[in-house]
Amino acid sequence: MPMRIIETVWITLSDGCRLAARMWLPDAPGPVPAILEYLPYRRRDRHRGDDAILHPALAEAGYAAVRVDMRGAGDSDGLMNDEYTPQEWSDACEVIAWIAAQPWCAGAVGMIGISWSGFNALQIAALRPPALKAIVTACSTDDRYADDMHYMGGVLLNDNLQYGATLFTWTPTPPDPDIVGDGWRDIWLERLQAMDQPPPARWMRHAVRDDYWRSGSVCEDYAAVQVPVLAVGGWADGYTNTVLRLLENLPGPRKGLIGPWGHAFPHIATPGPQIDFIGYVTRWFDHWLKGERTGIMDEPMLTCWMQEAEPARARYPARRGRWVAERRWPAESPGARILHLAAGGLQPAASPPFAITVCSPATTGIASGEWCPYGWGPDMPGDQREDDAGSACFDGPVADTSLQILGRPIINIELAADRPQAMIAVRLNAVGPDGASIRITYGLLNLTQRNGHDRCEPLVPGGHYTVRLPLKAVAFELPAGFRLRVAVSTAYWPLAAPLPTRAVVTLYAGSVELPLRNDIIDPCAAPDLGAPRSPAPVPARVLVPPQRGRLRLVRDMDDGDTTLEVARNLGALMLEETGLRLDALGRETYRVNALDPLSASSEAVRSAGFQRGDWQARLEVTTRLSADHDGWRLESSLDAFDHDRAIFSRRWEDYFPFFPGARPGGEVS
Repeated sequence: MPMRIIETVWITLSDGCRLAARMWLPDAPGPVPAILEYLPYRRRDRHRGDDAILHPALAEAGYAAVRVDMRGAGDSDGLMNDEYTPQEWSDACEVIAWIAAQPWCAGAVGMIGISWSGFNALQIAALRPPALKAIVTACSTDDRYADDMHYMGGVLLNDNLQYGATLFTWTPTPPDPDIVGDGWRDIWLERLQAMDQPPPARWMRHAVRDDYWRSGSVCEDYAAVQVPVLAVGGWADGYTNTVLRLLENLPGPRKGLIGPWGHAFPHIATPGPQIDFIGYVTRWFDHWLKGERTGIMDEPMLTCWMQEAEPARARYPARRGRWVAERRWPAESPGARILHLAAGGLQPAASPPFAITVCSPATTGIASGEWCPYGWGPDMPGDQREDDAGSACFDGPVADTSLQILGRPIINIELAADRPQAMIAVRLNAVGPDGASIRITYGLLNLTQRNGHDRCEPLVPGGHYTVRLPLKAVAFELPAGFRLRVAVSTAYWPLAAPLPTRAVVTLYAGSVELPLRNDIIDPCAAPDLGAPRSPAPVPARVLVPPQRGRLRLVRDMDDGDTTLEVARNLGALMLEETGLRLDALGRETYRVNALDPLSASSEAVRSAGFQRGDWQARLEVTTRLSADHDGWRLESSLDAFDHDRAIFSRRWEDYFPFFPGARPGGEVS
C-alpha cells in the first residue's frame, strides 16, 4: 500500500510541551487505526534503522504508524532523567488521545514496543486510555525488580552499571538543529544540567523491592490491564519470565510467543530461526483494531521454541529445536518431577542429610554469557565445565528417554553460611555423554533477601536456612543419553557484581522441581509463523562496524588476576537521509582476582557523537564500580563537547552500604 512519510510532526501536550513524532500514513480512502511506539531512543538517528523496518510495514498493512520521542528525548521538549515515570505515562495517554482525534485515524489505537517501549506499553495499558484497544509487548517485564537489568534475586547485576552508562549517555543528548533551530545548544545544556545523578546510582539507592520498583510493575495489579496483550520474548533474552507470568495472570485476551531469540524483534533476532513477525503482529492488530477474523485467537495461547541439546557456543546463528504450542497456560501437564539433592547426586527419593561446602573462586561464572544477550556477538553461555569446577555439583542418572522441560524449575536448598552476607548461583545443566555441560537455565539469590526481596536481613553465621529459588523460565528437551546437573556456586562473575568476601556456604539438603511438558495429554499443533520478510535497510554508510559481546579474556598466570573486555558498539554511520554522522561507541572492563573478590572492579565507558557540517556535538561517560568490606563505591563522570571544546563536566562519587547504617555516602560535583 502506498504511504506518506512525515519526518516531524509536533504533538502539543496540555502543559505546552511539544513531542516530536515521525509518521508513516497509508494512502487509504478513509481513516485507519493507528499503532504507536513511544520511547526515548531518538527517532531521528539512533533508532532510525529499527524504525525503518517496522513502521513502514505497519503502514503497508493499513495502519497509521506513529513513532514518538518521549519528553526530553531526541527533538522533543522538556527534560527526562529517569525511566518509567508518571510523567512518561501521562504524556503517553495524551498522545494516544491526540492520535485518536486526528482525521486520518479511525479512533482505535494500538501500541507496540520492545524493551523500554515494551515496558511502557504494559504500564500505559494499565492506565486504560479509552482509545487504546490492544498492545504488543516484547522483551519487557511486569516486575521491575525481579526481571530487569539491575537486580536478579536481589543480587546486583553488572548490567546495572553498563546499561546505566548507556542511559547516562543518551538521556542528555542534544536535539537536531535541523529540527529545533539555533536554540539546540541551550536545550542541550538544560538537559545536561538536569542530570542530577547517574542512573546506576539512582537504582542502587533502591537495593530492595520498594515503592520505586513497585511503581510501573503491572504485577502489582494485573487486573488493571484489560486490553488484549500479545507478549513476546526469547529464551536467550533477559526478560523471558514475563511472558508466562502475563499469560497466567492477565484477566483479558492474551497470547504468548517465545522463540530462541536474544533481545530483538523476532523478524530480525538471532539466534534464529527468525519468523514473519510483522505478519503475525498484523494479524493480531487486524483482529483487535479492525475487527477482522484473522483466526489468530483460535490458535494456541502459547507458542514457543523447544530448544534441543547442541554444543554450547558463545554465538549461534540459529538454535536447534522445534515449535511447540500449549492451548492454554498454565498448561495441563504431568506435574513437576522432583529430584532430591544427595551426597551421591540427584535422586528420585529424599536422602539423609549431608554436608557439602562450596566457596567458589571469584571468577566462577566466566561462561555465564550476558544477562541480556542480543545474539549478534559472543554473548551467550558457553560450555559450563569451568564454572562447574568452581561449584558443588549434583548429577542425576543418565536419561533413558527424552524429557521436555517447559516453565520455571524451582530449587529448594537447606544451607548455612559463615558470613553475614552471601549469594548463591544455581544452574541447571545438561551433561552430554562426552562430558560437555550445557546451561539449561539458572537463578541467583542474595541470601540476605531469603525472606523476601522487600527486606535485607544479615545471615547469622552458622545458622541453618531453607531457601526457595525459581530459576528462569525455559523450554528445553533433555535427550536420552544425557544427565541433569544442578550446580551451586557462591559467585557468578561478571554477570553478577561480586561480594567483597568469599563466603563458605554449606549445603545440607535440597530438591529441584522440574516443570514437565507432555504433548500427549492435550496435543496441540504450533501455528505456521512463516519466514521473515526482507527488510529495506535505512540508507546509510557504515564507517565503523558495530561490535558487541565478550571479546577477550586475559588471565595473569603469575598472580591470578583476570580481566574480561566487552564491546558494546553500535558503530559509526553516515545517515544519508539526514546527512548526519552518528557515532555510538562503548566498552566495558571487568577485573577480579579469583582468590580476592575485594579486588573486583567494573568499568563502563560510552561516547555518542553527532556531526553534520558545522554541527559537532559529543558526550563521554565513564562509570566505575568497586567495593570495600562494607559497601559499593560508584564513581561516575559526564563530559560534553561542542566540537572539541568542553561545555559541561561533572563528577560523582557515591557509596552504598551493604547494610543500612554501615557508613554514610555522598556526592561530589
